[in-house]
Amino acid sequence: MAQPPKHCGSREHMGAGKAIAVLTSGGDAQGMNAAVRAVVRVGIYTGAKVYFVHEGYQGLVDGGDNIKEATWESVSMMLQLGGTVIGSARCQDFRTREGRLKAARNLVKRGITNLCVIGGDGSLTGADTFRAEWSSLLAELLKTGGITAEEAKKSSYLNIVGMVGSIDNDFCGTDMTIGTDSALHRIMEIVDAITTTAQSHQRTFVLEVMGRHCGYLALITSLACGADWVFIPESPPEDGWEDHLCRRLTETRLGGSRLNIIIVAEGAIDRHGKAITSDDVKDLVVKRLGYDTRVTILGHVQRGGTPSAFDRILGSRMGVEAVMALLEGTPDTPACVVSLSGNQAVRLPLMECVQVTKDVTTAMNEKRFDDAVKLRGRGHTLAVLNVGAPAAGMNAAVRSTVRIGLIHGHRMLAVHDGFEGLALGKVRGWDKVGGWTGLGGSKLGTKRTLPKKYFEEISATISTFGIHGLIIIGGFEAFMGSLELMEGRAKFEELCIPICVIPATVSNNVPGSDFSIGADTALNTITTTCDRIKQSAAGTKRRVFIIETMGGYCGYLATMAGLAGGADAAYIFEEHFSIRDLQPSTKSQHLTEKMKTTVKRGLVLRNEHCNENYTTDFIYNLYTEEGKGIFDCRKNVLGHMQQGGAPTPFDRNFGTKMGAKSVAWITGKIKECSRHGRIFANTADSACLLGMRKRSLVFQPLTELKEQTDFEHRIPKEQWWLKLRPILKILAKYNIELDTSEKALMEHVSAAPWW
Repeated sequence: MAQPPKHCGSREHMGAGKAIAVLTSGGDAQGMNAAVRAVVRVGIYTGAKVYFVHEGYQGLVDGGDNIKEATWESVSMMLQLGGTVIGSARCQDFRTREGRLKAARNLVKRGITNLCVIGGDGSLTGADTFRAEWSSLLAELLKTGGITAEEAKKSSYLNIVGMVGSIDNDFCGTDMTIGTDSALHRIMEIVDAITTTAQSHQRTFVLEVMGRHCGYLALITSLACGADWVFIPESPPEDGWEDHLCRRLTETRLGGSRLNIIIVAEGAIDRHGKAITSDDVKDLVVKRLGYDTRVTILGHVQRGGTPSAFDRILGSRMGVEAVMALLEGTPDTPACVVSLSGNQAVRLPLMECVQVTKDVTTAMNEKRFDDAVKLRGRGHTLAVLNVGAPAAGMNAAVRSTVRIGLIHGHRMLAVHDGFEGLALGKVRGWDKVGGWTGLGGSKLGTKRTLPKKYFEEISATISTFGIHGLIIIGGFEAFMGSLELMEGRAKFEELCIPICVIPATVSNNVPGSDFSIGADTALNTITTTCDRIKQSAAGTKRRVFIIETMGGYCGYLATMAGLAGGADAAYIFEEHFSIRDLQPSTKSQHLTEKMKTTVKRGLVLRNEHCNENYTTDFIYNLYTEEGKGIFDCRKNVLGHMQQGGAPTPFDRNFGTKMGAKSVAWITGKIKECSRHGRIFANTADSACLLGMRKRSLVFQPLTELKEQTDFEHRIPKEQWWLKLRPILKILAKYNIELDTSEKALMEHVSAAPWW
């Protein structure tokens, strides 16, 4: 498909003389406000007028005060709010041509020719119908005197861009819809709380989650909490599932487990299309096994609460891309949906996505279910260890690695205390990993020690235990240590075994991966803390908070927390700054000027190693002096609280996927490197790092990543998130240009849900 025309990034060139309307429709979802905020601020940044449409399509039909021009300040303090502050309503009027005529007139009278719709497939279908009828609607309005000929000429075509806001993640074409991650947060908070009471009384809990036609929430919840069974509409259980379920529950109880958790999607069915309800499951367990069983139906609590850091950033990124798509639109450009593929923003034809989404529902109604995927493999001995600082989600990765390894028929070994433990022979067979998914820290124990001085001892341990492959889960030390093991292969043949590194660190500074396990949990901790710190000043005079984050020399946490928390500035090592950039009164920052308006809170983040001279105390003292008479200052150093806590649903799910992928790769690599019953792996591609790169999980040779690494500062030479910093600054009202050289192209949608 042809690439859209490039624009230079100047405000006048992009949005001058144009108007954008943004509305939210259908069910609300956490993160919608972040998307609305981004559309408003980036739209204003480009020189366009931006309008709120209150109460969804009903507001578009009714017009009047429901359609109001938005200002920069009107979206302040909405980033952390759940739901949608501009309202959402299901509208019957818009389904009629008469209603759409009123909506068209309301837009034309205000000169609005760009419409951004945030909602589900029904809302987006309505938008596409509106666009398809636009010319005939204008002709009818012109004929009846509803609009003038000049107004019709100025509004000759309507651009439509959609963003999917739905907690169900039920829209084909995007990996994650806005609100899904936050819903998982709500579910996991409840599951973690229920787990403690269930263990106390040896109970079975049946939890029903939303998902009438989509089992995503149920499936990911079951992975994240280590559930015993999950029922989803896309994959009904085989006939006789009742016996299988009861056997499974009995086995876990006999194995010493004090609780059982069963997850049921509200739309779960059997192979014959008959509904499977949470009460059906409870009655089965009580009747067959006599277990004390309780049902919890989560309901609309899943829609509530503050959005997660992921949803805030997703909404912000999608909002920026939506504005770009609208302003680049032509009469020939099809209505599109801004979607997420891996870590990449993409544009997909709106109706193509809607049709594939409907096709999935049709296939389920016709009982065309895919066959289950069977894992097979020949047994080998694999060792798993954690290296570096602990990170939430490490245990989920270990659990997944162990269980998938056992399914493959491997003998799985646990190495305690990292490379040092491997050298000292702290190697044990597995007992249990049940319940590990939701635990923070590292159950295996982890140390920063590198292996170079222990080559002889490590080689002896590998030989003693007959280890055929190493899966190393950790941060920068895991990456460096694995490179050292490769160097040691020249002298120690025992080290010539396949090695897989899974990045896990709150700093997100491991080369070869856009994300590291643990970074999302740390990011949510920082974002939640920033929300609370800002809230602590409610009702007081104007105040600016200086907050120091972890990350070593990597500014990921400071930047992304700044984006998720609505910060005014985020100072990082990767982006040089001077004393002039630090002053609140400088033209580039506007903080002093903003504090003279309705804005009463300021937030400034500083990465711990951004500059050895411009310390947190220095910045605090500078802001205190510069803000006299306008605002006062407070400072907070968050410290190791960023490494603690239970992992977020993202990190549990990410760790689970990474662990499973690593076992599949290392199984194939062992087979590839086996000769006459002996394993000899000495090629560059026999030691790889598994990372998320843009849109997929990929295995990359460690030696290739070595060239991409700044070892002095322990960061990759190129980091994808640096391209998001202009968005952070624009949303904070910096006067800069937005680099749009790398933008999403229109693509076609894949039929199968990625999960």
